[in-house]
Amino acid sequence: MIIIITGMSHVGKTVLAQRLLEKMHFPYLSIDHLKMGLIRSGNTLLTPEDDDELTGYLWPIVREMIKTAIENRQNLIVEGCYVPFDWREDFTEEYLADIRFVALAMTDAYIDANFDAIRDHRSDVEGRFYEFDLDAEWLKAEHHKVIDGCRAAGEAVTLIDGDYEQTIARVVKELAEGLQMND
Repeated sequence: MIIIITGMSHVGKTVLAQRLLEKMHFPYLSIDHLKMGLIRSGNTLLTPEDDDELTGYLWPIVREMIKTAIENRQNLIVEGCYVPFDWREDFTEEYLADIRFVALAMTDAYIDANFDAIRDHRSDVEGRFYEFDLDAEWLKAEHHKVIDGCRAAGEAVTLIDGDYEQTIARVVKELAEGLQMND
């Protein structure tokens, strides 16, 4: 089984992947790690700021890694923001049967009410060795891109609007129970 987790920066993709790893014992691949490996090794001239170009560059690699894991009957969590909204078009029904997709986004109200906590928790699972001024309006705009893009592609979005921990726990529970039903 493959679980794809996507969403914009600071939404908790890595937190969710870590919780799933702890609950289900599935390894996870951070697309950010792949990105930085390719950038630091000189295999691309793209930089961490080239988000739109990075999706087109990284997704074909990640897509084929997903197919290989499915063909080898391996479980894998893939998390990162470099997943195109129309990702399903790259897989046949046989592959799609083994993929679960989660898109996370925060509502404007949640960002307004919890902005300090979002900023303070941005390095809970993985250290961010760069600093930039996180702006609430920028964060809202980025999360709207995920919400609008997913909805236009017919994908569901898990909205974080209330208790963050409860939302993440619910997603973990639903995925774990859904996989048990498929066994």
